[in-house]
Amino acid sequence: MMDAIVVNNVSKSYGKVQALSDVSFAVGKGEVFGLIGPDGAGKTSMFRVLSSLLLPDAGTATVDGYDVVKQMREVRSRVGYMPGKFSLYQDLTIEENLNFFATLFGTTVDEGYDSIKAIYSQIECFKDRKAGALSGGMKQKLALSCALVHQPSVLFLDEPTTGVDPVSRKELWEMLLTLKESGITIMASTPYLDEVRCCERVAFLDQGKVRGIGTPDDILTQFASIFNPPGIEHEKDTEVKDDNVIEVEHLVKAFGSFHAVDDISFSVKRGEIFGFLGANGAGKTTAMHMLTGLNQPTSGTGKVVGFDICTEYEQIKKHIGYMSQRFSLYEDLTVAENIRLFAGIYGMKPDEVEHKMNEALKQLKFEDHKDELVGSLPLGWKQKLAFSVSIFHNPGVVFLDEPTGGVDPATRRQFWELIYDAAHRGITVFVTTHYMDEAEYCDRISIMVDGKISALGTLDELKRSLHQPDMDHVFTYLARQATRSDS
Repeated sequence: MMDAIVVNNVSKSYGKVQALSDVSFAVGKGEVFGLIGPDGAGKTSMFRVLSSLLLPDAGTATVDGYDVVKQMREVRSRVGYMPGKFSLYQDLTIEENLNFFATLFGTTVDEGYDSIKAIYSQIECFKDRKAGALSGGMKQKLALSCALVHQPSVLFLDEPTTGVDPVSRKELWEMLLTLKESGITIMASTPYLDEVRCCERVAFLDQGKVRGIGTPDDILTQFASIFNPPGIEHEKDTEVKDDNVIEVEHLVKAFGSFHAVDDISFSVKRGEIFGFLGANGAGKTTAMHMLTGLNQPTSGTGKVVGFDICTEYEQIKKHIGYMSQRFSLYEDLTVAENIRLFAGIYGMKPDEVEHKMNEALKQLKFEDHKDELVGSLPLGWKQKLAFSVSIFHNPGVVFLDEPTGGVDPATRRQFWELIYDAAHRGITVFVTTHYMDEAEYCDRISIMVDGKISALGTLDELKRSLHQPDMDHVFTYLARQATRSDS
């Protein structure tokens, strides 16, 4: 079998940071190859070198036999690339984005339609909808269609399913394995272990170096401490109080005739870790926006930390913490500057801020990084910092909207240790996640389908009532009952 990708002794540094150090590996033509490793390992730098977007400091790399530096134009015509962040134009429609990318490669959608039909046909009926209004699953299908419209021979996917629900992730990987049958070489990075196992071989990259190459089972077993760290023991209910921090009755949010949230009722107790789950487009984020005072309901009632969500939303904002899907700190400020800024917004006194900041930095093991720009930190570090900032003022409840998307397993475990510590201190944690192992860490779990709460209870209650063996099966069983379109 010929090699579609050959990397020989590639190195790349950014100032003092060595992103890639003497990296070598090869990918066979038509192979599905995984590039895995913790945050900051150098995966994205490797993808950018192979896509000819970044020049290596040393070493060589070829794609389909063409040198990524000397034959840049030939390489670019043969590769499709999906970066980690959604890279399309939010204010263009599905059809306009696709036409634009086809034009960039000197082709047309009609000419490349057969290569994207299996994927694009699933969203084509929404072709006049702007990309910014799409759910996570639809965005990924559009991004993949744009990467394939010029019929590339090699496809690079840098964590293509971050922020996508488990059912949509499975669908995307089914599409990728279909693409393999047509002869396309696929190289992908992912933090999800079930996706790692979809690859034929994987290279484990850590601190810019290749630590091992082999089958997924071999690598995941050899480096189990990184990819499958031990679970966290959590004494459930010991800190949960009887009083409710969140109370919702018949809450509705309508956009015209579309009910994004359709008559939901539930309550959350003080100190509880409450999982708020659902597929992309189920209404989770819309509901969370109403609870955090960012949006007002169409009808229904609700209270958060004792304040009415319809009339006292400004008071709610002062007494809660919030961590959005998108990184919410200032990347051009240092770690310490971000903490001081948000502490000031929360009305904390300067002397109190300095004492608490030192405690927080010690807990995060960030003492040596307090004067570093946040933009220079690995994703996992950023997420842990953002969480610490969101609870810095000791709020009654913290809302976490997919806080660990794209973060490696070991870092996710550290993040959940911070969550448990917050809950132990009496802070209620209201969290959405697409990682089913994280859902199992919650005291109770709610699952939304088509704007409604379809199931609510402890993990054991859900498994027993739905006759499913684990959380992944519970979620898939309910999510597949959705009748409204992925929107």
